[in-house]
Amino acid sequence: MNRQGFDNEKYLSMQSEKIRERIARFGGKLYLEFGGKLFDDFHASRVLPGFAPDSKVKMLLQLKDQAEIVIAINAADIEKNKIRGDLGITYDMDVLRLIDAFRSIGLLVGSVVMTRYTSQPAADAFCKRLETLGIKVYHHYPIEGYPSDIDKIVSDDGFGKNEYIETSRSLVVVTAPGPGSGKMATCLSQLYHENKRGIAAGYAKFETFPIWNLPLKHPVNLAYEAATADLNDVNMIDPFHLEAYGETTVNYNRDVEIFPVLAEIFNQIYNECPYKSPTDMGVNMAGYCIVDDDACREASRQEIIRRYFAERCSYKKGTGNLENVNKIKLIMKQTGISLDERPVIGAAVKRAEETQAPAFALEIGENELVTGKTSALMGAAASAMLNALKKLAGISDDIHLLVPAVIEPVQELKVKYMGNHNPRLHVDEVLIALSVSAATNPLAQLALQQIPKLRGMEAHSTVILTSRDESLFKKFGVNITCEPQYQTKKLYHN
Repeated sequence: MNRQGFDNEKYLSMQSEKIRERIARFGGKLYLEFGGKLFDDFHASRVLPGFAPDSKVKMLLQLKDQAEIVIAINAADIEKNKIRGDLGITYDMDVLRLIDAFRSIGLLVGSVVMTRYTSQPAADAFCKRLETLGIKVYHHYPIEGYPSDIDKIVSDDGFGKNEYIETSRSLVVVTAPGPGSGKMATCLSQLYHENKRGIAAGYAKFETFPIWNLPLKHPVNLAYEAATADLNDVNMIDPFHLEAYGETTVNYNRDVEIFPVLAEIFNQIYNECPYKSPTDMGVNMAGYCIVDDDACREASRQEIIRRYFAERCSYKKGTGNLENVNKIKLIMKQTGISLDERPVIGAAVKRAEETQAPAFALEIGENELVTGKTSALMGAAASAMLNALKKLAGISDDIHLLVPAVIEPVQELKVKYMGNHNPRLHVDEVLIALSVSAATNPLAQLALQQIPKLRGMEAHSTVILTSRDESLFKKFGVNITCEPQYQTKKLYHN
């Protein structure tokens, strides 16, 4: 439950104006590498309270008549069926999702570029599918010696082998389903081809984090480091910017390490480099739009704790590693963050100790907590959800919105006819039962109307939630953490 720390309207105005300036600087055409999530940037909205998850898209809409989208996808990611962890869908399916999302708001998707293409069968099948859908596809190939062999890269045997992407707008936004998709290489390849054709064009990078004009150890920047622990990203002072301008700015290791290579590629293409530092390449204005630094610091400290629990759960599930856990743990120690700063943890653990069963806690207001316990009728998360909706609606705790006569037939359906072993109701099943009850019970209807108020609330479970429960809390905008342990000792969990 954070107070506003970020001015979103100011951000939209400043950010779009900065991009217009950069387009003009390069003679009317700009390739903008767009890092992070264009849609649903919930990390930014959590650490910068007031930042709308769709801010970047709204900003692009201010440049709608000038912009077109190119989506890059690594052919190797298609071949190995790489999945977006936050959405649970493969990268190729996310390309289709992104195209639909851009088109639905009136943004032009010009094409898809298949990077590191070597005629992989799965990539060929996806290319055929895109072309059948009327989407133009281009192919970019691996370059031997990339990124260090500059002479090879900036030649007909390097970028020259790539297919030239036909574009029609002054702002070409290059985005992707995830990291490692080849966005930067796509932009640089296009600059090479544009120069060959005598067309003036430039390159810029849009990354929200780390925020270059905040201190290196500011919690907002440390929260980004915690969020990217699996990518080995480390925030650091930009030494090139410090040398060129005497100004301390923050960037991250990969951009700092690659900058000398980028500078030389620019030199080879244009006989000069338009930038003196990685910071110079960026166009991010987020740091200028923080209106309450303390609010953003507090929100970021909470995010670091959430990332710590998420990584511990990933390690327990076998999808993470202990090194990432220890990285975030070190960030917490350096920042003096204690788990006591997250009240829902203590409340859930206490309830579990009292009941000797899994428990769940929700923070629904300033110093106001509700808990849920595991019962014969429903799981702890479902119980806490019901208790929270009642509390928000001002319904007495003594009133039962769902009587056993409503719940038991659902349990019988689950166990007797659907083959489930667990008769307890999940969160979605409780809400469906509540919806049915609302037809005859005005209090049930009142409780359901409180669901929008859940957005931004904090919650903690003493066991790893099922994927369906976790997904539902995320849809409602609840910031959930879980203890890294399963409810049962079974080997298979779903």
